[in-house]
Amino acid sequence: MKCGLFHNLKLTSIAIGVSATFSAGLMVSPALADAGFKKWIRDFRGVATQNGVRTSTYDAVFAGITSPDPEVIKSANFQPEFKSKVWDYMDNRITKSAIEKGQALKIQYKPWLDKIEKRYGVDRNILMAIWSMETSYGAALERDSALRSVARSLGTLAYQDKRRRKFARSQLISAMKIVQNGDVSARGLRGSWAGAMGHTQFIPTSYQTWAVDIDGDGKRNIWESVPDALASAANLLKKNGWRSGQTWGYEVKAPRGFKTSQVGTASRTLGEWERLGFKRVKGKQFPDRNRKANVRILAGANGPAFLMTKNFFVLKSYNNADKYALAVGHLADKIAGFDDFAIDWPRGYTRLNEEESKELQARLLQKGFYDGEIDGKIGGGSKKAILSYQKSVGLAQDGYASKKVLSKLRGG
Repeated sequence: MKCGLFHNLKLTSIAIGVSATFSAGLMVSPALADAGFKKWIRDFRGVATQNGVRTSTYDAVFAGITSPDPEVIKSANFQPEFKSKVWDYMDNRITKSAIEKGQALKIQYKPWLDKIEKRYGVDRNILMAIWSMETSYGAALERDSALRSVARSLGTLAYQDKRRRKFARSQLISAMKIVQNGDVSARGLRGSWAGAMGHTQFIPTSYQTWAVDIDGDGKRNIWESVPDALASAANLLKKNGWRSGQTWGYEVKAPRGFKTSQVGTASRTLGEWERLGFKRVKGKQFPDRNRKANVRILAGANGPAFLMTKNFFVLKSYNNADKYALAVGHLADKIAGFDDFAIDWPRGYTRLNEEESKELQARLLQKGFYDGEIDGKIGGGSKKAILSYQKSVGLAQDGYASKKVLSKLRGG
């Protein structure tokens, strides 16, 4: 699973600084690490029972778990919201297939979305976008290789990272109480490297706070019930201040001479920003000049600029990264049928569309440079393959999935 898939609330603050075979900064053998982890599991049993977890629940959740998960540490150290260029992040998530599938599922789940929208006031396109961003509309939940034991993942974080120990321990206790409550079985307690679960990727404490049972079967089943998962996401947004009927923000043209260092430093009304020289693109007007907004410019003076309203920051309660909130907002707009941004990202190269990106990956695979999925998403593996190919043919080594690289691969 991709990292962007698994964040909820403030989860993006996790940054694990040790590998699975390190303890207190020293290299230890896997066997010793396993022994230490087994002892940690035995010791934490008492902590869990003191916090209301039955021993039978604890034993069922940790059954068969004997070693920490090294992939958890690797994933925690790579978070695309913070490490990817904004255009890479957006290009990989706002795709033709994501838009078209969101539009189709919006029709399929219309009766439920009508009910959810009426109860929580959150726009259905936003919910479709979150679902896409978190689990590719549930497709990620169908890949066994992408799902991990929540107990093992959180246990690994609690055992190996002193800075995040308190967070992981509280999430683990909360996860076991979800099992104890009967919402999911011990075996079904599966999720991301960080313990995020279900179609809309809730960490355990967020699940306990905001998950709802809208389909009326007596369980808050975000793993198998799409209505429950979407309603839970809507409830989270509503309780964090979502303003019904309002947008997340506006693309604008910043006035000449505006310094990007001023971004995010002030909240003013849209009317005040307008008087300072900020204009909506394509000659559009602000519908409510009294609404408060903050400036966001994520790619420098040559990229698009935005005035972000309250709902943008509510989206960050789901994942505390500007890139994530912007991607959700823009994908929602695209699912609703709106246009691309008027000002493109300053990539410095001509980007590929989704089908061309797949062709690029396939050609790199054929030539022996790539061994990943042919999915059109240009992540770390694809970039590494592009760099190797560029080096082999004497191109500038930038790792960009560009028209130039694809043309060279085609023999042009």
